[in-house]
Amino acid sequence: MNDNSPFAQPLQRALVHAQAHLDSLDSAPVAASASLALLRERLARPLNAAPMDAARIIDELAADTAGGINGSAGGRFFGWVIGGALPAALAADWLSAAWDQNAAAYACAPAEAVIEEVCGAWLKEVLRLPPSASFAFTSGCQMAHVTALAAARNALLARRGWDVERDGLCGAPRIRLLSSDQYHGSVTRATRMLGLGSAAVVALPTNAAGQVERDALAQALAGDPACATIVLLQAGDLNIGAYDRFAELIPLAHRYGAWVHVDGAFGLWVNASARLRHLLAGVELADSWATDGHKWLNVPYDSGFAFVRDAQAHRAAMSYEASYVAHNDAVREPKDWNPDWSRRGRAVASYAALRQLGHSGVADLVERCCAAARAIALGIAALPGAEMVWEPVINQGLVRFLDPRPGAGDAEHDLRTDMVAAAVLADGEAFFTNTTWRGKRCMRISVCNWQTGDAEVARAVASVGRMLARA
Repeated sequence: MNDNSPFAQPLQRALVHAQAHLDSLDSAPVAASASLALLRERLARPLNAAPMDAARIIDELAADTAGGINGSAGGRFFGWVIGGALPAALAADWLSAAWDQNAAAYACAPAEAVIEEVCGAWLKEVLRLPPSASFAFTSGCQMAHVTALAAARNALLARRGWDVERDGLCGAPRIRLLSSDQYHGSVTRATRMLGLGSAAVVALPTNAAGQVERDALAQALAGDPACATIVLLQAGDLNIGAYDRFAELIPLAHRYGAWVHVDGAFGLWVNASARLRHLLAGVELADSWATDGHKWLNVPYDSGFAFVRDAQAHRAAMSYEASYVAHNDAVREPKDWNPDWSRRGRAVASYAALRQLGHSGVADLVERCCAAARAIALGIAALPGAEMVWEPVINQGLVRFLDPRPGAGDAEHDLRTDMVAAAVLADGEAFFTNTTWRGKRCMRISVCNWQTGDAEVARAVASVGRMLARA
């Protein structure tokens, strides 16, 4: 490195602080320890009147945020569905930031446009989706839903003689979305962004396994057969990792002319595993799919992927041409498939992650996370005062903690579950989050990090045991 470069010192200081953070993940408390008041006191400085030394800024930033960074990059974080970052993915992400390309078009970012072409093909191969499907690299599954459902909106209305990109939705035929009652909030947000409205979502009852029953979907489809319909199916729901029966439901939906979209935010990745892909049997028959990279692929934020069978509808919903917009017919132009133009090269980190893992590495990562989730759930459920609510099928499980007092009911068990989970968080050995499922408060176990192994499992179970003994 040229030590006279204005980049040398700040980048060297950033590397030192980043390495220190990563090295501390195994020993530091997983939950942030600094209070909101303290973080504001440190960070809410008056803006300096004169320029500052860049290296000093990095040092002060590291100092001022100390205690305010969750250990979500490490193997003891089991909250929400948050993965870490593989070494190659993190390094590639840094490199893409240094390149500072606008990945909207080949003219702005030639190498990154080609990386998107290659990485999109690799993703379809690993996820076992149709090779001809179009794809987009989005900020996350939220915008992957928006992208795929925009394509669905285009296709469904075009069949009814309506050009939604030209004429908008005022006066357009109505569109409804049929989904299980366990659908994620990002779907509601997508319908709002697309002008369909949250009332367009019709929640269908699910069985004990969290799946939409064929009769329920058939009845809903037959109840308004002329309505433009999107059927949204789950590939790993948020709480229990439930999978709808794709091979049964997708042909049924297609008989009514419905578009089938699959929410596979994390669950689509089990298609990489020969042992687990039976859960996704028939998923390739759908019309669109959405998933995240910053979950099970373990790439840094932000990273999501949308895939669409009808490439023409996808491009029609997203593309725009003008004399000032560079276009090259010899290459896939990223801006023709994405909801945003100005953006970083998101595909670079995913490209590096896939190369680091290869086919077998992705499968191993998925299978190890599932095994760890099951071990944590079983370990906690065996503790006095704990109860298994959902034994993991993949990487999601639910447990709760029972109030030992005579006559205690669900309300008391709910309070104790929240209390014990809060104590575990304060203990710092593991990070879990809570949810309400089927009317019960539960502590949710979500394993999505490449660094979670036997040691992390044991530490998490031991922490819960200590907190139960003290409670």
